[in-house]
Amino acid sequence: MDEDLRNIVLGVLATGVSASLGWLGRTYQWRRGLRRKQAFFGLSGGSECLLVVNRESGGDNVVHRHDVFALLELSTLVKDCGAHARILSHDRTHQGFGDRTEFCVGGPYSNRRTAAHLATLLPGVSVNVEVEPSETRGSITVGTERHLMDKGTSEYVLLARLTAGEGHRPVFLFCGQRAITNQAATRYLARHHEALARRHRGGSFVLLLRVVNSDAYGPDVVELVADVTRAALTAPAPAPASGTAAA
Repeated sequence: MDEDLRNIVLGVLATGVSASLGWLGRTYQWRRGLRRKQAFFGLSGGSECLLVVNRESGGDNVVHRHDVFALLELSTLVKDCGAHARILSHDRTHQGFGDRTEFCVGGPYSNRRTAAHLATLLPGVSVNVEVEPSETRGSITVGTERHLMDKGTSEYVLLARLTAGEGHRPVFLFCGQRAITNQAATRYLARHHEALARRHRGGSFVLLLRVVNSDAYGPDVVELVADVTRAALTAPAPAPASGTAAA
């Protein structure tokens, strides 16, 4: 009887120790993953970040519903990091970058903040913001490559993580040809941030994504077209002079 009781006690102790070790291991892994996530997004516990909101094309301070969905995706990421977000309109964000993490949603036509970031941080990128319908309307040019939009079938969006300014907090840019492509880029970031952190080691990157058949699949089917970081960060060569002086 004493032998049986001892075996039972030892079995209970062994089970308790195994459970405790398992819990400690899972907690360690969770905390390690959280630290990596916080480092990638520049969001420590209790910190504040900016969500810069654009406006719907042709609207008066109206945010497109797909951009609202994009903000919800980003809010979840911020909450997971233990941080909180401050939402600002694109035309009221009169401050620099680097002190706080910033998520900037929308192309330069609907978001002045995006236009400023493109001019300052991505000199190799240009976006056609013409109002009149044309084949090149909304096209994104990176370096010498132009990417045209086939509405509802093949659309492009730039997803960028840029570190600049004194504080070196990242700016995340979601610059798409349509609002649904902005949402697609935020969803891509949410799904792949761990792989992106490993690949780019916390540095700047610019990815060109293609949203496939959004009329049928919405923002869910996204392809990585290319890593265009070098071309996007490189200013184009100055145009040659129109004439030269006579010898």
